[in-house]
Amino acid sequence: MASVRRLKKEIGMMTSQLIGDCIDFLETFDDKKDLNVLSIIEEAVILNNTMLDRTNHPEGKANSALVKQHYRKIKSDFIVGLESTYGKLEGLIAK
Repeated sequence: MASVRRLKKEIGMMTSQLIGDCIDFLETFDDKKDLNVLSIIEEAVILNNTMLDRTNHPEGKANSALVKQHYRKIKSDFIVGLESTYGKLEGLIAK
């Protein structure tokens, strides 16, 4: 298993990339979609904070199998959350 420190850095990096893509969208397309993009940014920040909070407080600290399962769940939930928010951004681009 990768270190918790590396997981936190990857969560932060990927969330920053998503927010950067949203800002690029705002600069590129001058439409009335600003509120939608801002809600996507807000969702990304909430996702980041939730994942970091879950990373900092693992369940079942005494059992290493439960801890590994906890971090696998965090990774999969984060990927699903990123795909969801990127899907919303792609939906705005398609309109």
